[in-house]
Amino acid sequence: MSRIRTFMAVSLLGPLLLPGAAAAQEMIADTSARKQALTSWGVQFEELEYRYSDDDEELGVWNADFFYGTDDLKVRWLTKGEYAIEEQAYEGLENQLVGQIPISEFFDAKAGVRFDTPEGPDRTYAVLGVAGLAPQWFEIDANLYVSDEGDTSAELDAEYELLLTNYWILSATLDATVAFSEDREIGVGKGLVSTETGLRLSYDLIDRAFSPYVGVVHERKYGDTADFAKAEGGGTEDWFAVVGARISF
Repeated sequence: MSRIRTFMAVSLLGPLLLPGAAAAQEMIADTSARKQALTSWGVQFEELEYRYSDDDEELGVWNADFFYGTDDLKVRWLTKGEYAIEEQAYEGLENQLVGQIPISEFFDAKAGVRFDTPEGPDRTYAVLGVAGLAPQWFEIDANLYVSDEGDTSAELDAEYELLLTNYWILSATLDATVAFSEDREIGVGKGLVSTETGLRLSYDLIDRAFSPYVGVVHERKYGDTADFAKAEGGGTEDWFAVVGARISF
């Protein structure tokens, strides 16, 4: 009698259980678009600012990131430059096109090309670098460059944000460049080339999408690079008052 009851129970419950099992199997084997990595795109201006120096120099400065892709692979166009307003000329213009992939929980690796229009002949570089979040919440971007002339250099960008309130943010930045070989044509000497340090106080006006700020920036050249600048009649150190905004969308 127990076998008959078991058989009847299976017969009655089978039609109810099979669709659920089939659905579970379908979910496991689902390879449709909804299961693929999410593609995203965006634009971020970390710096979009006006600078006024202690020598009455006026500059328009930007540092922007255009990106498209997934968490597994992003394509990024990184552009930054300085435009001398009175002379109506670029003091520096740099563009990078890189691919970026994750290599750990907090860091990505990137590789690509960089195109420069410095004071002097244009330069093209191969780029290899890492970017991510270091301990103590420091944002790090470190890159190695090899130019079409065979010259090598490295650059380190670091930023730390101190949340004063939910809206007021104090940001400290450091940008340091080191050259492992001399490129006299563009005024770069071997060794520590330059540093740029900044302190900016921003107000989060629209949910981190628009944050106007004020601050101060210090630029300095070192060693042979400073000597090259002096020989051309240029300066080796500047202080700037800055006003600008961080924008993302």
